[in-house]
Amino acid sequence: MLIGERVRLDGSQAPLELVAGPGGTLEVGERTFINFGTSIVAHQHIEIGRYCLIGPFCSLTDNSYHRLEPERRYETPPSAPILIADNVWLGIRTMVMPGVTIGADSVVGAGSVVTHDIPPRSLAAGVPARVIRSL
Repeated sequence: MLIGERVRLDGSQAPLELVAGPGGTLEVGERTFINFGTSIVAHQHIEIGRYCLIGPFCSLTDNSYHRLEPERRYETPPSAPILIADNVWLGIRTMVMPGVTIGADSVVGAGSVVTHDIPPRSLAAGVPARVIRSL
């Protein structure tokens, strides 16, 4: 784990989980705030930029843990890195799925599930998250 200067981690209301599995890296840029109840699990690589705001009860994991095919359900699929660029705000209960990049200066609305990349300076929301407008 690489945690930048002046990062704020809040576990006051609910436990905060930051995990870097064997061989995995979790990088958090300076002055980022990660709120309570959030779970971040890096089996391969998760990078969160500088000045980000991660709302309460968010979930970021670079592995989906089980394959979709019924006969292979107990196999672990390959991991895919997550990149959250600088100055991104994830609203409460946002889920970021494996392989996603969220561009700089973007906002993701509360309760969204991010399954595809979000361009820089975008407002995205929904299940799955879609770009609503540019910022």
